[in-house]
Amino acid sequence: MPHILVLGASGQLGSELIRQLTEEQAIGLTRSETDVTDPSALVQALARFRPQTVFNCAAYVKVDDAEEEPETAFRINSLAPLILARLCADRQITLVHISTDYVFDGRKGGPYTELDPPQPLNVYGTTKLMGEIFVRGYCPNHFVVRTAGLYGLSGSRAKGGSFLDRIFQQVQQKMTPKVVSDQITSPTFTADLAKALIGLSLTPYFGLYHIVNTGYCSWHQFAVAALRLAGIQAEVEAITSKEMQRKAKRPSFSALTSVRLLSAGVAPLRSWEEALKDFVSRKGWLVAQNG
Repeated sequence: MPHILVLGASGQLGSELIRQLTEEQAIGLTRSETDVTDPSALVQALARFRPQTVFNCAAYVKVDDAEEEPETAFRINSLAPLILARLCADRQITLVHISTDYVFDGRKGGPYTELDPPQPLNVYGTTKLMGEIFVRGYCPNHFVVRTAGLYGLSGSRAKGGSFLDRIFQQVQQKMTPKVVSDQITSPTFTADLAKALIGLSLTPYFGLYHIVNTGYCSWHQFAVAALRLAGIQAEVEAITSKEMQRKAKRPSFSALTSVRLLSAGVAPLRSWEEALKDFVSRKGWLVAQNG
């Protein structure tokens, strides 16, 4: 019987966790298979699989839509973690809950550590912060992991592929991508994050962690770097957040760093540039471009 249960298994991170774990180790459940906002569904899943560890990768990630659908975002990002935390606590299950850099307002002007006080700017960030609080308050055996700028081999279904997938699609369609240059993040490859999460979950050092690829850049720099690594010559237009005219306000500098990982015996992730180069190669974009 698998001892790890991955909720949100069809997402960018969930699918990567399933990819790295064996069938003997883990079972993944998608949104259609288990509604994380339904207590009875979660009870049935835990009773059926009797996991020792649960990875909660299920989330409402449509940042702009959350401004108009706060109740839905709250149910998935806040209420579901509360239910899950209480169920896991009752069964002495370790809960690994994934959170976000958007719990910060970006005004620090440098990478945020686990010691910095959160202050979200939008509904999405607020509901994710509430989820963190519930998990930390109700489940003793917890790992709350904040990450940022996720991109993966599977892409995000909710967003129509990863950020990079959308950039490459636009270039292939002879469009000029427009990307914000005044929002700084820590782009993080899900393959690296998943490996670190698995390692962290095996330790007894419960608590709050930041896990991202080392370093930071603007979204515009990230897009330009990806195309360069693929050998594709294409313009990426730099625009401001104000020009984007999005419903939800984003933090201008939400890069993350950790002051806790090493104490848990988990090494910092490689640089975002190294990870991006690996990603581009594994996606086959470089091969496709160069014949």
